[in-house]
Amino acid sequence: MDKKELRKGWTTGACATAAARAAYGAILTGEFCDPVQIRLPKGQTPSFCLNRQGVNEQSAWAAVIKDAGDDPDITHGAEIVVHVERGKPGDGIVFKNGAGVGVVTKPGLPLAVGEPAINPMPRQMITDNLNEVQENPDVIVTISITKGEALAQKTMNPRLGILGGLSVLGTTGIVVPYSCAAWIHSIHRGIDVARALGIGHMAATTGSTSEKTVVAKYGLEESALIDMGDFAGGVLKYVRQKPIDKLTLCGGFAKLCKLAQGEMDLHSSRSRLDFDRLAQWMKEAGANEDLQNQSRNANTALEVLMLALDHNIALGDLVACRAKEVAQAVVSGHCHIEIIAINRFGDIVGHAE
Repeated sequence: MDKKELRKGWTTGACATAAARAAYGAILTGEFCDPVQIRLPKGQTPSFCLNRQGVNEQSAWAAVIKDAGDDPDITHGAEIVVHVERGKPGDGIVFKNGAGVGVVTKPGLPLAVGEPAINPMPRQMITDNLNEVQENPDVIVTISITKGEALAQKTMNPRLGILGGLSVLGTTGIVVPYSCAAWIHSIHRGIDVARALGIGHMAATTGSTSEKTVVAKYGLEESALIDMGDFAGGVLKYVRQKPIDKLTLCGGFAKLCKLAQGEMDLHSSRSRLDFDRLAQWMKEAGANEDLQNQSRNANTALEVLMLALDHNIALGDLVACRAKEVAQAVVSGHCHIEIIAINRFGDIVGHAE
């Protein structure tokens, strides 16, 4: 495939800001500015077209379709609807959640329990932009996301205790693909929530199969589970800053081989398996020279694992020990690390406690 620059997009916070600014302008003038221009935190001034709108004497609403660019964002194409109505004098800007926007139900997030899941920076963006339309407005801003409750089930929101819909997010207003930063942000917030709930044992997993394995082993509650995907470094480096008692890392054998090699990003496009290293580990685990050579020339880590299992060589445990050494060094003693390596069926093939 020809390589091309990935197209940037807009956060839900930026889209909500555009809809809010258009709606508030319509309350004051009776007319919508379409497209509507907003100011982002770093000074950029993009314009957004309105998808729908309506106005009367006391309130107005506008809707913007989110364009996430080339980022694989679950909210790409979602309709962000903002209703603005006149509030009580002196109340300032009051934020509420409408249909499809969640409510915070667990501590540890940058919002208090019971607050609409509209993050601080989007609130600030909306506040700054409404102040540009008219200074110190007294209005109620209600944000909704069409079909947001269904979309939220495909995110980490339910686990984080954000119920009833999506979060309104964005620190800069701009989505930069691929959203590694967004995933790592979710990892960090998950750790924050678990710590705030007093959870001492957490598990970070590479996918649904590894999550099922660790839940079956320990019966951990949902808030103790972190979907780290390929971002082992995102978990370990944050735990070094925000210590917990125990962290279980559970993932596929191949991914944990990469961690054992010292890789912090386990994605296939960003780190490679070192088969010479695997052959060396086979030797340390007791394999003869022929098995070492077969391992060195293997096509996949699974092939090496099956070779080890067929000859009763405890390669899985050795890899888990090496991965634990790497992880323990990253957290600098601020957490007890356990490693569980599994096969594609969820069976444990390596363990280091």
